Amino acid sequence: MANRHVYAVVDPADGTVVKEYPTATDQAVDGALDAAAKAHAHWSRQTSVAQRARLLSAVADLHEERGAQLAAIIRREMGKPLDQALGEVEFSASIYRYYAENAEAFLADEPIELLGGEGTALVRRRPVGVLLGIMPWNYPYYQVARFAAPNLALGNTIVLKHASQCPESAAALQQLFTDAGAPEGCYVNVYATREQIAAAVADPRVQGVSFTGSEQAGAEVAAQAGRSLKKVVLELGGSDPFVVLSTDDLDATVRAAVEARFENTGQACNGAKRFIVADDLYDAFLDAFTREVLALTDGLAPLSSVAAAEYLQEQVERAVHHGATFVSARQRAGAHFPPGVLTDVSPTSPTAAEELFGPVAIVHRARSEDEAVELANATPYGLGSYLFTTDTDQAARVADRIDAGMVFVNGVGLEGPELPFGGVKRSGFGRELGRAGIDEFANRKLIRTAATRPAQPTGGNPS
Repeated sequence: MANRHVYAVVDPADGTVVKEYPTATDQAVDGALDAAAKAHAHWSRQTSVAQRARLLSAVADLHEERGAQLAAIIRREMGKPLDQALGEVEFSASIYRYYAENAEAFLADEPIELLGGEGTALVRRRPVGVLLGIMPWNYPYYQVARFAAPNLALGNTIVLKHASQCPESAAALQQLFTDAGAPEGCYVNVYATREQIAAAVADPRVQGVSFTGSEQAGAEVAAQAGRSLKKVVLELGGSDPFVVLSTDDLDATVRAAVEARFENTGQACNGAKRFIVADDLYDAFLDAFTREVLALTDGLAPLSSVAAAEYLQEQVERAVHHGATFVSARQRAGAHFPPGVLTDVSPTSPTAAEELFGPVAIVHRARSEDEAVELANATPYGLGSYLFTTDTDQAARVADRIDAGMVFVNGVGLEGPELPFGGVKRSGFGRELGRAGIDEFANRKLIRTAATRPAQPTGGNPS
């Protein structure tokens, strides 16, 4: 009987197994935790921030030097289009470089102005120890970069469990860190099983856990971490709204909508999934948007697996059963899911509250600003959101009312290493990237020093 935990590179188009990687033994996982724990003592205490920054710079350089090789790997693993795979590698390099260049400033002592009394007070950011990262398949390098870069700069060490679909990219990253000069145990890849990861979460050598993936799995990891009183950062699913209230260039807005939905074949947690369009623009937007979507039919890559495409089909069929209309040029063929548009999706339909992880867009009509906001917030998720309007006052007002961790106004593709990434509600908690990303697993230690008092004379005879 095959081991259901085997890590494997699987052709996403037809499910053919290209290469298998057996899972780690319990002893190997224990050895990884031990190596990371031993490395932490040296990495956090005996290296300077500048030395740690040099490692991150070397990691960034190797991402750039090996860009074509790294991109080809994730194209094999999960079907990412080559240009987008190259873009992911480049963005990952920029994240490592960002923390290399900013770590000194981020980790400088932070003085506190005292309200009363004498002396000084400051906050000093110190690492907490070994961190466990549990990563997904849809962005194999980027997800690792936004977790590993700030924490290695801080002085934490990393044990990384990648998705079972990404063993080749996981190995490539391990080799990259080794070649960049990372001390043994500083960054350790493990092909661990679910049971081994649960044990690692509870292991006293692990001080924190970062998880990116599904809501269900995230809740399980959070429960395990909570029982062991471990800090956890969760980046889960999203059903991001794309709200169009006004525009002076409908074609440009439609192009932005297509880009926001279909990047990575629609398999992005923070991709736009629900398009909420003002009543006076709805018909023109829907017509132009549908034409652009159907034009993608011959150019989209397959989804990550046949199972993913089958589940998306179930969601679409469920929406249609509840009264929605689905427009697409073709039928699903294996993992190839033709792009399509769902309209007339009832807000009470189960599909309306779900995340559609693939090339399907839901378009809603909004008859007022208030209704648009209500539809935008009518989801259990709250990761990102997009807002298009020519009214600056409306932009500020509506952005404030949207329940999400991120709001992008009048643009898409605006993410950057300096911008905090994360959500609210069932999209998780905690932030990655930017200054916030280096604070999540930091001991923000208070050091309060009393005023120095004059020395008192000792000994001798009084005069």
